[in-house]
Amino acid sequence: MAIGLSTYAYFWRHSDRVPVPMGLDAMLEQTAELGGQVFQICDYPKIEKLSAESLEKLRQRAESLGVVLELGTRGLKADHLGLYLNLAKSLDAKILRSMFNSPDLRPTIAQAQQQLSQILPDFERSEVALCIETYEQVPTASNLEVVKHFNSPWLGICLDPANCVAALEAPKEVITLTTPYVLNLHVKDFAFSRRDGWVGFTFAGCPLGEGLLDYDAMIAEVNPQSRGINQIIEHWLPWQEDADATCAMEDAWTRHNLDYLLSRNA
Repeated sequence: MAIGLSTYAYFWRHSDRVPVPMGLDAMLEQTAELGGQVFQICDYPKIEKLSAESLEKLRQRAESLGVVLELGTRGLKADHLGLYLNLAKSLDAKILRSMFNSPDLRPTIAQAQQQLSQILPDFERSEVALCIETYEQVPTASNLEVVKHFNSPWLGICLDPANCVAALEAPKEVITLTTPYVLNLHVKDFAFSRRDGWVGFTFAGCPLGEGLLDYDAMIAEVNPQSRGINQIIEHWLPWQEDADATCAMEDAWTRHNLDYLLSRNA
């Protein structure tokens, strides 16, 4: 098991909303500097444009820093997953996280199974695990139906119980349902706060240990240590008053959350 960061821990700092966006090299370097053991390049389309030489340099740098690389994308279309499988092999990444829907396809269960049947054998031969993430757009039961259909050790669930709250799925139930199939774990805390005038609520992220995520109960059930499941930190940090304030808070959350996980798993 390794503990580390996702590009989602740098969501604003690598975005076009800041004057000088962070690049992959800088994110990787800081992950290692802060004690992270894994870095998941997730929903970062620029990775698709890197040359073979640039991918090899990134792989070598991660190796020299002692950081494991993982990848993440969206969608289950066979050709797109094939592209990311090749990227994963170039980076020696053994985990590819994806999601049911993509911008150009919201598949039915049958369509998802049909697409996966074309590409899953390639993942199995390459010994790269494909992990479908739990989130509000697709019922957890649908994700599980697809995973169970194939019954492959190389197809499983990327568990993120925070995502499912917006679909009125209770985190504890999602954890229990998915635990036997979890191959990757996204960790972020979350909370509700009253809107101005006490009309409605905002559902947003918060530093680990300050919200509604029962981290200890999740870890006790999933048992990532003995199962070799990596824990990847993400954030739901709302934009602050300006770029400087947002980047400063994101940096503080990243440091706090990684320290939190490393100390809880020491």
